[in-house]
Amino acid sequence: MPGAHRPGDMLTPVSRTKRRDRLFVGDPSMSGARIRRRATVLTVGAITLANTIGAIVVTAFALFALPKPESDQDTAILVTNLSVGVGYLLLALAVGVVWGIRRLAGGPDGHGQWLLDDRTPTAEERLFILRAPLRLMVIEAVLWGTAVVLFVVIDLVFFSALLALGVGLTVLLGGITTAAACFLLTELAMRPVAGRALASGASSRRGVPGVATRLSLAWALGTGVPVIGLLMIAIVAITPVEIPENTLAITILALGGITLGFGAVVTFLAAYATVHPIGALRLGLQKVREGDLEIELGVWDSTEIGLLQAGFNDMVTGLRERERIRDVFGRQVGEDVAARALADEIQLGGEVREVAILFCDLTGSTNLAMEREPQEVVELLNRFFVEVVEVVEANGGWINKFEGDAALAIFGAPIEVDDAAGRALKAARELDERLRERVSELEAGVGVAFGEAVAGNIGAESRFEYTVIGDPVNEASRLTDMAKSTDGRVLASEAALDACAAGERDHWELGEEVTLRGRSRPTRLVLPS
Repeated sequence: MPGAHRPGDMLTPVSRTKRRDRLFVGDPSMSGARIRRRATVLTVGAITLANTIGAIVVTAFALFALPKPESDQDTAILVTNLSVGVGYLLLALAVGVVWGIRRLAGGPDGHGQWLLDDRTPTAEERLFILRAPLRLMVIEAVLWGTAVVLFVVIDLVFFSALLALGVGLTVLLGGITTAAACFLLTELAMRPVAGRALASGASSRRGVPGVATRLSLAWALGTGVPVIGLLMIAIVAITPVEIPENTLAITILALGGITLGFGAVVTFLAAYATVHPIGALRLGLQKVREGDLEIELGVWDSTEIGLLQAGFNDMVTGLRERERIRDVFGRQVGEDVAARALADEIQLGGEVREVAILFCDLTGSTNLAMEREPQEVVELLNRFFVEVVEVVEANGGWINKFEGDAALAIFGAPIEVDDAAGRALKAARELDERLRERVSELEAGVGVAFGEAVAGNIGAESRFEYTVIGDPVNEASRLTDMAKSTDGRVLASEAALDACAAGERDHWELGEEVTLRGRSRPTRLVLPS
């Protein structure tokens, strides 16, 4: 098969891509229980990291970026908000992890029960898994939304409305950051489970976030949050509170740098997460174009791209099956007939063609079946037919059918060939030599005839076969019967000799004229010289 590799060969680009993906996707051969444990650990780590990022954003913005008027309550403000912030963060982190994991364990029989059972997930279970990052993002949004309300109330009661506004907006920034990061990170963490779910088949996209959601959240994280920070600074700047100009300038420069740097990184990661699987798809298509139908892509993206990955594998599976059917079909009816049947619309009927017919039939097959074991007879027949097929195909003909211990070969239909008669005569001579040399236990008569016959699909719409019908077929069969009783065991008609090219004629000589059984017209025999 094209594209196959020996154990020491270099990995294909698709293979290298799949190796890199295993960091988060895991080994496809892993058990369902191990995949579930891996995904749970990665999900807990993703939630923790997302909340840590949010806390860093809030702390950094509140301490270094948010313009603040001088106040004699600075220490009290710092201690109060820091204490509440740390306490709530730890509580929210614990609640977020426990709530998130339990929420994922909900649904029909638990989201991972099908993994533990090592079975294919139902459509509902598959959909539940693909929606998991969105559910976790909503959980984080609820927790951080509660934090916004909590900080606004505390600062409004104990300090001032302006401080409450600034702190509330700062925590809101942290919440947006955490929710967006939670989605992007848990989507990555859930890839082992999503990959196993998607590999089992396509899924409905109802309620499942896609590429647009991923890119939108990446924009919110890398660009939206810093820009909102700039808007907050503008709001503070237009209040009656006096803020030193250099403080505003430093703050704006800091946020501008964050927007350029952090935004570029997040945008690159989001783009890579989208382009990377598309690149694997492109390489996979290239392999298919080169004839490698054993290629299989890793399926791990929960967006529309994951459906493309799964669809690609389904397509290749279908192509493999189609190629296998075509191969079997070609072996059954001949490659030329198979190609013609697959390329054209099937129609019953045929057309008149000039063809050469070679018929080959064993002598004494009845005694052979009586004297030998059935398995031995089958082995002998297969050896016999191997020689027949090789000689016929080497000379441009094809085997139309096997009839017990006989074979019918056609030259000139369905594909026209130059010097069909000469090819058939040459095949007859070579076949006799091959059978005497390689299957000496058997004797066979070979007959060749040439003339007009109807070639086409014969039968019914539901069951038909491509064959030829006409006088040359009958004549070749009768010549074969007569050839069995001759020393040379090969006979042809004068019409075949007249139609062949000059080079092949030198190997034949004219014989007597006879009337073959079942025919009214005499036939002039031709024998190998």
